[in-house]
Amino acid sequence: MATRLTAEQIAFRYRVTDSAHGVTRDTAKRIAEHLGIDETQAIHRALHELAMRVLPQYEPDDGPLTAAQIRKIKKSAPQVKKGALRSSLFDTEPAKK
Repeated sequence: MATRLTAEQIAFRYRVTDSAHGVTRDTAKRIAEHLGIDETQAIHRALHELAMRVLPQYEPDDGPLTAAQIRKIKKSAPQVKKGALRSSLFDTEPAKK
C-alpha cells in the first residue's frame, strides 16, 4: 500500500546533474557516507546550515529608538566628568617616517 504525503511532508527530487540548485542522488549518498549519517539526515543538516546562514537568528526588534527614548537613556546614564587624558591605548603622535 502506498503512503500518502501529509501536509507536513514534501516530495523531494534529486537533480539529474549537480549544480548550484541541487545535487544528484549519488552526491547525496557520498555526502551522507562521508559524514557517517543517512541521506535524510544529510538533507536536514544541509537545510539547517543554510537556515543558520540566511535567516535571522534573533527576533526582530521594534526598529530605531525614538528621540524621546534616546533623551531618557542619556538622562539616566552616569555623567562623565571632563578631564585631562592620562593614558591612551593608541599613539597620539603621528608615526615618524
